Amino acid sequence: MRVLVTGSAGHLGEGLVRTLRERQHEVVGLDLLESASTTHVGSISDRDFVRSCLLGVDSVIHAATLHKPHIATHSRHAFVDINIAGTLTILEAALESGVSGVVFSSTTSAFGAALTPAEGQPAAWVDEDLDSIPRNIYGVTKKAAEDLCELFSRSRGLPCIVLRTCRFFPEVDDDPETSRQYDNLNLKVNEYLYRRLDLADAVDAHILAAEQVPGIKGFWRYVVSATSPFEPQHLLRLRTDAPAVVRGLFPDYEEVYRQRGWRMLPGIDRVYVNYRARQALAWQPRFDFRHILDRLRRGDDVFSPLARAVGSKGYHAQQPVAVDQP
Repeated sequence: MRVLVTGSAGHLGEGLVRTLRERQHEVVGLDLLESASTTHVGSISDRDFVRSCLLGVDSVIHAATLHKPHIATHSRHAFVDINIAGTLTILEAALESGVSGVVFSSTTSAFGAALTPAEGQPAAWVDEDLDSIPRNIYGVTKKAAEDLCELFSRSRGLPCIVLRTCRFFPEVDDDPETSRQYDNLNLKVNEYLYRRLDLADAVDAHILAAEQVPGIKGFWRYVVSATSPFEPQHLLRLRTDAPAVVRGLFPDYEEVYRQRGWRMLPGIDRVYVNYRARQALAWQPRFDFRHILDRLRRGDDVFSPLARAVGSKGYHAQQPVAVDQP
C-alpha cells in the first residue's frame, strides 16, 4: 500500500511513517518541516504540490493540523486556513487523483462543551452519538473539517473515516493549575482511565483505518481512546468520588500510587468510549489503566517503544526533549 501521511514531521505523523515503513508500506510524508519522516516539504494549502504528492497513492492519512495549544500563538484565520482550507485541498486532490479513501485525524475536542456536564450531573458518556459543541477555534475548525469529509463522501463518493483521537502527546498539561497540582506522569496515568491514548495505539488505529477505507462505502466517525474500565453505572459517583470507583475496580492501585507519592483525581467528568472503533476496525489497543499499573509494578516504562522513540516535540518551534521517566 502506498500511503500519503500529511503532517509527517509531527508527533502522530512521525509515528505513522515509522510504523508504515516497518510494515513494508510505501510512504509519502508531507510536511512544512524537513525531517527524517518527510519526503515532500510543502504546504497542504498548495494544490499543485498536494497533487504531485498524491501520484500513485492508494490511501491518505491526513494528520496535518494546528492543535489546541496553537491558540496561544496563531490567529483564528490561520486555524481556518490550515484546518479547514487545507483539508478541503486534500479532499479535492484525493478525489481528482482517484485515491481509494481518506482517513482524517480529528480530535475529541470537537465535542467541546458536551464533555463537561453541569454541576450535579453524571460524568459524560462520550461516544459517537454525543453532540458536538465546540468551544474554541480549534474545535470549530476540526469539526468543520470533519463535515467536509462527510460532504465529499456523501456527494462525491469518496470513502472517509474520521478518528476522533484523545490525548496522546507527552507534553505537560496546557492547564497551568492542573500542571501545578499533579506530577506530569501521575496525571497521564490517571488519564488512561478515561481520556488518554498511547501513541502506538493511536498509530495502529489510523493504519487499520487506512487499510480498510478502500473497502468501505460512505462516511464513518469513531472515538479513539484507551479502553476505559468504567460503565454507565459508574458515571454519577465518578463526578464526586473517583478514587472510590477506581478502588473498587483496581484494589491494588493505591499501593502503586503510594510508592510514588501520586494522587488520583477527586472527580472525573467524562468517559471516552472506544467500542465502535474496536469493533469496526478490529483495533486492539494495548495501553489501558490495568496495563499501565502492571508496568509500574514491574518497574517497566509506561510508554510504548514507539512513543519513546518519537519523544516530545513541543508546539511552538521548540527543540524535541525527552519524555518523562517512570
